[in-house]
Amino acid sequence: MQKYLPLFPLNLVVYPMEALNLHIFEPRYRTLINECLDNGTTFGIPAFINGKLPGFGTEVKVTALSKKYEDGRMDIKTEGIRVFRILDFQNPMALKPYAGGLLEMLPMPEVRPFVMVGLVERVKTLYRFIDEENTFDVNKPQPYSYQIAHKIGLTLEEEYQLLKMPTEAERQGYLIQNLERIINTLQEIERTKERISMNGHFKNLDPLNF
Repeated sequence: MQKYLPLFPLNLVVYPMEALNLHIFEPRYRTLINECLDNGTTFGIPAFINGKLPGFGTEVKVTALSKKYEDGRMDIKTEGIRVFRILDFQNPMALKPYAGGLLEMLPMPEVRPFVMVGLVERVKTLYRFIDEENTFDVNKPQPYSYQIAHKIGLTLEEEYQLLKMPTEAERQGYLIQNLERIINTLQEIERTKERISMNGHFKNLDPLNF
């Protein structure tokens, strides 16, 4: 399915069903958001990475206007809907101050998909290492991969690669690979800390026989 939407490029990745708070201050985007509020329409947030629009993003809806300032700035709550791929980008849109584009809308994400046990266990291991509470819920409607993607140490580029993947199984497999790398790095750091802590202590060493 194709759809034409106004676009608000940002240096971040937004996932379907993700809640995102935004502070809107640029006049062109204040216009965009006011139109969305007045008409109940949506807009797209394409990822802007290394000075470029690589092509994928997420359609979002405004769920609440939290605060509007006297100068027109506003704080809004939004929620991701579905992933898109840009087919044609226009900056600005015809007769508008902001960008827009013709988009290929990708399938809606699975609701409460199967979660790989290996992924859940690796997330638990990571959070034990960093001594943080693991509050992720495999029973939430939002796919587990999208729940954890921002919170396991991925780079922006890696988060973007995840956004492009069409199935939850593919995304979970990708995250398992990345978590293996991250956990191995943390384990090596712990081993290095242990070796360092031994230096300066009295050691009882057996003499070597030559």
